[in-house]
Amino acid sequence: MTVMTLSLLACAVALAAFVQGSSGLGFALIVAPVTGMLAPELLPVFVLAAMIPLNAYVAWRERSALDLRGASWISAARLAATPGGLALLWLIPERGLGLFVGVATVLAAVVSLAAPAFTPGRAAYLGAGVVTGLTETATGVGGPPLALVYQHRPPSELRATVAACFLVGEVASLALLFGTGMGSTADLGTVVAVLPAIALGAWLSRLVHHRLDARRMRLFVLVFALVSGAALILGM
Repeated sequence: MTVMTLSLLACAVALAAFVQGSSGLGFALIVAPVTGMLAPELLPVFVLAAMIPLNAYVAWRERSALDLRGASWISAARLAATPGGLALLWLIPERGLGLFVGVATVLAAVVSLAAPAFTPGRAAYLGAGVVTGLTETATGVGGPPLALVYQHRPPSELRATVAACFLVGEVASLALLFGTGMGSTADLGTVVAVLPAIALGAWLSRLVHHRLDARRMRLFVLVFALVSGAALILGM
């Protein structure tokens, strides 16, 4: 990997860590399509592993607002669906993974923009967990279903619960990917290289998360996802 590629990845990661640390979503929607354009061989391990320290920090920071009931149902469904995400990786040729990430990103953003307000219940929790388990394991993108469930809840509850669910799911997905030979530990070296960028984005988010306009940040993330996902599709 060239210094330029690593630098661009680090910039994307820093921005994504700030956005997700502030709003509760957006890391994979920003980083996955950028990675797909710059270094598709890193998907999905790089995105999954890079999110672990960020989500551990956010879950701890916002722990008092955690929706434990919702997180429990989502995580159970997420873990059950993880092997299905691995099956998607087996079915999708390596050259087609970038295209799949682009399509998944655009669809996720469109659904997030169009979904009406609703009060989540057990069915919504389970559905979000299943979809997240499939898409996040295969591509690293899994936030939109969780954002749909919590988008009309207090921002602190969204940040805490989404971070906790991600944390459980990312560890499970990586364990399965490494255990079946679908993931390479060499990709973790790139994660180590961008840890300072993750820390910078997370630290900056701490300064503004309690007074940020969550609606505007959410709109920014979804528009960025549409543009980057479309660019990834057109570039394939």
